[in-house]
Amino acid sequence: MKVVAVSSWRELDDAVGEAGRRTGSGPSHSSLVFRGLARSTYSHMSGLARLRGQYAAVESHLIRNFRKYAHRQAPGPTIWDWLALGQHHGLPTRLLDWTFSPLVALHFATATWPEDDGVLLCVDCAAAHRLLPEPLRAPLAAEGALVFTTELLARVALDRFDRLTEDGRPFLAFFEPPSLDERVVNQSSVLSVLSDVRYQLEDWLADHPDMGWQWVIPAPVKAEIRQRLDQANITERVLLPGLDGLADWLRRYYSPGSVGDGRGVQDAGSSMSGLENRHSQDGRMGG
Repeated sequence: MKVVAVSSWRELDDAVGEAGRRTGSGPSHSSLVFRGLARSTYSHMSGLARLRGQYAAVESHLIRNFRKYAHRQAPGPTIWDWLALGQHHGLPTRLLDWTFSPLVALHFATATWPEDDGVLLCVDCAAAHRLLPEPLRAPLAAEGALVFTTELLARVALDRFDRLTEDGRPFLAFFEPPSLDERVVNQSSVLSVLSDVRYQLEDWLADHPDMGWQWVIPAPVKAEIRQRLDQANITERVLLPGLDGLADWLRRYYSPGSVGDGRGVQDAGSSMSGLENRHSQDGRMGG
């Protein structure tokens, strides 16, 4: 995968547009999904993998107990609904957070850590889905959908999902979470899942370098991008609706410094959940 450092908002905007054209996407139906990290040193490792040790062995226990104790917050009937709800609230899962909007991803890449380089990553999910095994590829094609819903994925249980690999190489699937709250809707949220819990996104990108693009946003460029996003109302107030998002926006807006001079809010990483301190090392974007 090609990694490019950009020198301006305009260069990044043009690069994202060019990536969309290379995928053959129409003007209003892009097949790209995006992730933003506030620090280039952060990784795309799942929350489950960050438990270290024999983390694959505890996945089923985490899900079972989350469902048992969170039964009053039932998101939907499928295991995929429960996984999405768990990710939404900080449960360590194999999922990663994405968005259809590059501007949303850029918000989380630029809202914090102004003195550090950020990252914008995108993947062509349509290309990734062409590599899916037939039991998943067929229902997606029959629906004419770009990404799965939890209902479509529910045709394959999680334990069977892991056994579908046709060529011995893990596959990557993208699905939209249920509309758990306004954050999911406002952020155009998408989730990804790999068929091997021990296989991370960096591994998949290394195996499929032609399906992703990554742009490093040097610290000085963060200021320009942040200003553009604030002018476009891509802020915490919109993406994290509620008092928590309002407080986050006010904290950033009235900080003694700013992204421009490198002395702004520096206590967190990228997090679409709003729980930034808790998830500062994994770039969580889901809310």
